[in-house]
Amino acid sequence: QVQLVESGGGLVQAGGSLRLSCVASGRSFSSVAMGWFRQAPGKEREFVARIYLSSGNTYYRDSVKGRFTISRDNAKNTVYLQMNYLKPEDTAAYYCCAADTFQASFVSPSRWPYWGQGTQVTVSS
Repeated sequence: QVQLVESGGGLVQAGGSLRLSCVASGRSFSSVAMGWFRQAPGKEREFVARIYLSSGNTYYRDSVKGRFTISRDNAKNTVYLQMNYLKPEDTAAYYCCAADTFQASFVSPSRWPYWGQGTQVTVSS
């Protein structure tokens, strides 16, 4: 079993920045990919970004390209989401996730078996 713990959320003004962290642990951490989703009240959980832990290959939803950067530190079993130029529409609970097998696509929440508890990001206008 893999445990994921997020941190770094908070309240920020529009145009500001936040960095989320996700630390993974477990009996045998062997994930091949990690990612971030977000969920605003009354909306479905949506894909934000993912990274392959071996190659560092990344993929983003269009609305965050150029503003968000996902990165990893494999020695620390940690994935980061650097969020710059934040907008009020980025307000949501952000969830870290991990997968231990490759999938054709990781944009659906159903592709990820392991989830963190979430961290709230609120962007004021």
